[in-house]
Amino acid sequence: MNNESSTIKAFTDLKAWQESHKFVLLIYHITKKFPKEELFGLTSQMQRAAVSITSNIAEGFGRQTYKEKVQFYYMAQGSLTELKNQLIISKDIGYLEYAEFDQLVKQSNISHQLLQGLITKSKTFIHLKS
Repeated sequence: MNNESSTIKAFTDLKAWQESHKFVLLIYHITKKFPKEELFGLTSQMQRAAVSITSNIAEGFGRQTYKEKVQFYYMAQGSLTELKNQLIISKDIGYLEYAEFDQLVKQSNISHQLLQGLITKSKTFIHLKS
Protein backbone atom coordinates (compact mmCIF):
# COMPACT_ATOMS: atom_id res chain seq x y z
CA MET A 1 0.00 0.00 0.00
CA ASN A 2 1.24 3.41 -0.94
CA ASN A 3 1.01 5.59 2.17
CA GLU A 4 3.96 7.90 1.49
CA SER A 5 2.71 9.39 -1.75
CA SER A 6 -0.63 11.02 -2.39
CA THR A 7 -0.73 9.45 -5.85
CA ILE A 8 -3.36 6.76 -5.99
CA LYS A 9 -2.31 4.01 -8.38
CA ALA A 10 -4.29 1.04 -7.10
CA PHE A 11 -7.52 0.51 -5.19
CA THR A 12 -5.40 -0.54 -2.20
CA ASP A 13 -4.10 3.05 -2.05
CA LEU A 14 -7.60 4.34 -1.27
CA LYS A 15 -8.03 5.13 2.42
CA ALA A 16 -11.67 4.02 2.13
CA TRP A 17 -10.53 0.59 0.94
CA GLN A 18 -7.79 0.33 3.61
CA GLU A 19 -10.14 1.09 6.52
CA SER A 20 -12.89 -1.10 5.08
CA HIS A 21 -10.36 -3.93 4.73
CA LYS A 22 -9.59 -3.57 8.46
CA PHE A 23 -13.35 -3.85 9.05
CA VAL A 24 -13.55 -7.04 6.95
CA LEU A 25 -10.74 -8.60 8.99
CA LEU A 26 -12.50 -7.66 12.24
CA ILE A 27 -15.75 -9.20 11.00
CA TYR A 28 -14.01 -12.47 10.12
CA HIS A 29 -12.24 -12.53 13.49
CA ILE A 30 -15.42 -11.84 15.46
CA THR A 31 -17.71 -14.18 13.51
CA LYS A 32 -15.33 -17.11 14.18
CA LYS A 33 -16.76 -17.02 17.71
CA PHE A 34 -20.39 -17.24 16.58
CA PRO A 35 -22.25 -20.52 17.21
CA LYS A 36 -21.66 -23.25 14.63
CA GLU A 37 -25.38 -23.32 13.77
CA GLU A 38 -24.98 -19.75 12.43
CA LEU A 39 -22.28 -20.79 9.94
CA PHE A 40 -24.74 -20.74 7.02
CA GLY A 41 -26.87 -17.99 8.51
CA LEU A 42 -25.74 -14.78 10.13
CA THR A 43 -22.02 -15.62 10.01
CA SER A 44 -22.08 -16.19 6.26
CA GLN A 45 -24.27 -13.14 5.61
CA MET A 46 -22.00 -10.87 7.61
CA GLN A 47 -18.85 -12.14 5.93
CA ARG A 48 -20.38 -11.77 2.45
CA ALA A 49 -21.57 -8.23 3.21
CA ALA A 50 -18.13 -7.29 4.56
CA VAL A 51 -16.32 -8.66 1.51
CA SER A 52 -18.83 -6.90 -0.72
CA ILE A 53 -17.78 -3.52 0.72
CA THR A 54 -14.14 -3.79 -0.33
CA SER A 55 -14.96 -5.66 -3.54
CA ASN A 56 -17.27 -2.88 -4.70
CA ILE A 57 -14.71 -0.22 -3.82
CA ALA A 58 -12.12 -2.15 -5.85
CA GLU A 59 -14.50 -2.63 -8.77
CA GLY A 60 -15.52 1.02 -8.72
CA PHE A 61 -11.89 2.06 -8.76
CA GLY A 62 -11.38 -0.02 -11.90
CA ARG A 63 -14.25 1.58 -13.79
CA GLN A 64 -13.56 4.15 -16.47
CA THR A 65 -16.17 6.81 -15.80
CA TYR A 66 -16.90 8.58 -12.54
CA LYS A 67 -20.58 7.78 -12.97
CA GLU A 68 -19.75 4.06 -12.95
CA LYS A 69 -17.36 4.52 -10.02
CA VAL A 70 -20.06 6.21 -7.94
CA GLN A 71 -22.50 3.39 -8.72
CA PHE A 72 -20.12 0.81 -7.23
CA TYR A 73 -19.21 3.03 -4.28
CA TYR A 74 -22.93 3.32 -3.50
CA MET A 75 -23.22 -0.50 -3.63
CA ALA A 76 -20.33 -0.66 -1.14
CA GLN A 77 -22.19 1.76 1.09
CA GLY A 78 -25.31 -0.40 0.84
CA SER A 79 -23.34 -3.46 1.94
CA LEU A 80 -21.87 -1.46 4.81
CA THR A 81 -25.33 -0.41 5.97
CA GLU A 82 -26.55 -4.01 5.69
CA LEU A 83 -23.62 -5.12 7.85
CA LYS A 84 -24.36 -2.44 10.47
CA ASN A 85 -27.87 -3.92 10.76
CA GLN A 86 -26.42 -7.41 11.18
CA LEU A 87 -24.10 -6.12 13.92
CA ILE A 88 -27.10 -4.79 15.85
CA ILE A 89 -28.85 -8.15 15.47
CA SER A 90 -25.71 -9.99 16.61
CA LYS A 91 -25.46 -7.80 19.70
CA ASP A 92 -29.14 -8.08 20.52
CA ILE A 93 -29.15 -11.90 20.36
CA GLY A 94 -26.03 -12.09 22.51
CA TYR A 95 -23.37 -13.06 19.96
CA LEU A 96 -21.35 -9.87 20.52
CA GLU A 97 -20.08 -8.41 23.75
CA TYR A 98 -20.61 -4.66 24.11
CA ALA A 99 -16.87 -3.93 23.70
CA GLU A 100 -16.73 -5.98 20.47
CA PHE A 101 -19.85 -4.27 19.16
CA ASP A 102 -18.43 -0.86 20.03
CA GLN A 103 -15.14 -1.60 18.24
CA LEU A 104 -17.00 -2.82 15.14
CA VAL A 105 -19.34 0.18 15.08
CA LYS A 106 -16.38 2.58 15.37
CA GLN A 107 -14.58 0.89 12.47
CA SER A 108 -17.78 0.80 10.40
CA ASN A 109 -18.26 4.54 10.99
CA ILE A 110 -14.69 5.25 9.84
CA SER A 111 -15.31 3.20 6.70
CA HIS A 112 -18.64 4.92 6.13
CA GLN A 113 -17.17 8.42 6.42
CA LEU A 114 -14.30 7.64 4.05
CA LEU A 115 -16.61 5.96 1.57
CA GLN A 116 -18.95 8.96 1.68
CA GLY A 117 -15.96 11.21 0.97
CA LEU A 118 -14.99 9.03 -1.98
CA ILE A 119 -18.53 9.26 -3.36
CA THR A 120 -18.66 13.04 -2.88
CA LYS A 121 -15.27 13.53 -4.56
CA SER A 122 -16.21 11.26 -7.46
CA LYS A 123 -19.54 13.06 -7.93
CA THR A 124 -17.61 16.35 -8.11
CA PHE A 125 -15.70 14.96 -11.09
CA ILE A 126 -18.97 13.93 -12.76
CA HIS A 127 -20.21 17.54 -12.54
CA LEU A 128 -16.87 18.93 -13.79
CA LYS A 129 -17.02 16.67 -16.85
CA SER A 130 -20.57 17.68 -17.79
